[in-house]
Amino acid sequence: MSEHELTKEERILRAVKQTLTRVIKDTATQPGLKHPLSEPTIEDLRHCLVLISERERELAEAAGRAEEKRPYYVDEPRASGPVEVPLTKLKKKPN
Repeated sequence: MSEHELTKEERILRAVKQTLTRVIKDTATQPGLKHPLSEPTIEDLRHCLVLISERERELAEAAGRAEEKRPYYVDEPRASGPVEVPLTKLKKKPN
Protein backbone atom coordinates (compact mmCIF):
# COMPACT_ATOMS: atom_id res chain seq x y z
CA MET A 1 0.00 0.00 0.00
CA SER A 2 1.42 3.33 -0.97
CA GLU A 3 1.82 6.22 1.43
CA HIS A 4 -0.67 8.27 -0.63
CA GLU A 5 -3.50 5.81 0.03
CA LEU A 6 -3.20 6.20 3.81
CA THR A 7 -5.04 8.77 5.89
CA LYS A 8 -3.11 11.38 7.84
CA GLU A 9 -3.73 9.47 11.08
CA GLU A 10 -2.40 6.26 9.51
CA ARG A 11 0.75 8.06 8.29
CA ILE A 12 1.29 9.52 11.78
CA LEU A 13 0.84 6.10 13.42
CA ARG A 14 3.29 4.51 10.96
CA ALA A 15 5.90 7.23 11.59
CA VAL A 16 5.57 6.96 15.38
CA LYS A 17 5.77 3.16 15.25
CA GLN A 18 8.89 3.27 13.05
CA THR A 19 10.52 5.82 15.37
CA LEU A 20 9.77 3.79 18.49
CA THR A 21 11.09 0.59 16.93
CA ARG A 22 14.28 2.37 15.86
CA VAL A 23 14.80 3.68 19.41
CA ILE A 24 14.34 0.13 20.68
CA LYS A 25 16.86 -1.23 18.15
CA ASP A 26 19.36 1.56 18.82
CA THR A 27 19.29 0.97 22.57
CA ALA A 28 19.40 -2.83 22.41
CA THR A 29 22.22 -4.32 24.50
CA GLN A 30 24.10 -7.58 24.44
CA PRO A 31 22.71 -10.34 26.67
CA GLY A 32 23.89 -9.94 30.24
CA LEU A 33 24.44 -6.17 30.05
CA LYS A 34 22.20 -3.62 31.81
CA HIS A 35 19.75 -1.98 29.42
CA PRO A 36 20.00 1.84 29.30
CA LEU A 37 16.19 2.18 29.53
CA SER A 38 14.37 1.46 32.77
CA GLU A 39 11.92 -1.44 32.97
CA PRO A 40 8.88 0.92 33.27
CA THR A 41 10.04 2.76 30.12
CA ILE A 42 10.40 -0.53 28.25
CA GLU A 43 6.88 -1.52 29.33
CA ASP A 44 5.56 1.88 28.20
CA LEU A 45 7.17 1.35 24.78
CA ARG A 46 5.53 -2.07 24.49
CA HIS A 47 2.17 -0.63 25.51
CA CYS A 48 2.46 2.18 22.94
CA LEU A 49 3.30 -0.27 20.15
CA VAL A 50 0.30 -2.44 21.05
CA LEU A 51 -2.02 0.58 21.03
CA ILE A 52 -0.63 1.76 17.68
CA SER A 53 -1.11 -1.69 16.15
CA GLU A 54 -4.68 -1.92 17.44
CA ARG A 55 -5.55 1.51 16.03
CA GLU A 56 -3.94 0.70 12.66
CA ARG A 57 -6.07 -2.46 12.52
CA GLU A 58 -9.24 -0.49 13.37
CA LEU A 59 -8.54 2.10 10.70
CA ALA A 60 -7.80 -0.54 8.07
CA GLU A 61 -11.02 -2.40 8.88
CA ALA A 62 -13.04 0.83 8.77
CA ALA A 63 -11.56 1.61 5.35
CA GLY A 64 -12.37 -1.90 4.13
CA ARG A 65 -8.73 -2.95 3.76
CA ALA A 66 -7.57 -6.35 4.92
CA GLU A 67 -4.49 -6.11 7.11
CA GLU A 68 -2.67 -9.35 6.29
CA LYS A 69 0.83 -8.80 7.65
CA ARG A 70 1.95 -12.40 7.74
CA PRO A 71 4.22 -13.31 4.85
CA TYR A 72 3.06 -15.93 2.36
CA TYR A 73 4.23 -17.48 -0.88
CA VAL A 74 2.52 -16.28 -4.04
CA ASP A 75 1.47 -19.82 -4.97
CA GLU A 76 0.34 -20.65 -1.43
CA PRO A 77 -3.41 -21.32 -1.15
CA ARG A 78 -5.09 -18.73 1.04
CA ALA A 79 -7.34 -20.23 3.70
CA SER A 80 -10.48 -18.30 4.55
CA GLY A 81 -10.45 -19.50 8.13
CA PRO A 82 -8.69 -21.85 10.52
CA VAL A 83 -7.17 -24.96 8.99
CA GLU A 84 -8.07 -28.25 10.61
CA VAL A 85 -5.39 -30.94 10.81
CA PRO A 86 -6.64 -34.37 11.90
CA LEU A 87 -4.56 -35.89 14.68
CA THR A 88 -4.44 -39.18 12.77
CA LYS A 89 -2.15 -37.54 10.21
CA LEU A 90 0.40 -36.58 12.84
CA LYS A 91 3.28 -38.99 13.25
CA LYS A 92 5.43 -39.57 16.28
CA LYS A 93 9.10 -38.70 16.03
CA PRO A 94 11.40 -41.71 16.29
CA ASN A 95 13.52 -41.75 19.45
